Amino acid sequence: MKSTKTEKKVHGIAALLVIAAVKAAAQEETQENKTARRIVVSFPDRKLALVEGSTIIKVYDIAVGKPSTPSPTGEFQIVNHIANPTWYGPDQVVGPGADNPVGTRWMGLSVKGYGIHGTNAPASIGKAASHGCIRMRNRDVEELFELVGVGVTVELDQERPEIFTQLQKGE
Repeated sequence: MKSTKTEKKVHGIAALLVIAAVKAAAQEETQENKTARRIVVSFPDRKLALVEGSTIIKVYDIAVGKPSTPSPTGEFQIVNHIANPTWYGPDQVVGPGADNPVGTRWMGLSVKGYGIHGTNAPASIGKAASHGCIRMRNRDVEELFELVGVGVTVELDQERPEIFTQLQKGE
């Protein structure tokens, strides 16, 4: 039995719909995985941990706010996710590029004006050196940017969180 042109079109459209549905389900699953994760920051350790459940996925070195402009503490969410951001300072605007103080990625937090971002001053990593944001090496923030999305919880802790105590003990 020969297929008609109409039947072939219908079969083609059906195949495209199945492919689209599979891709949408995969994206939804990936987004669910990203939001099931959380970020835990230890100010005394100058470290950021990406955590899923009770498992530490990755730990990064960071800079935190200096004493005159401390990082906020508490639990927040990532509310925006910007690749190659523009920085808006008090007296200047710096577009994407090597001179941008927030580096190559910005993940804004639910506390206005604060975020997790890259840097054009990588020597500051490991110090209390920022204006309150969590500063990362550009290569590290680019990796983290791909692993988390809007809605992810970010815990900023003045004291060493338990998960870092376990990490230090090698558990």
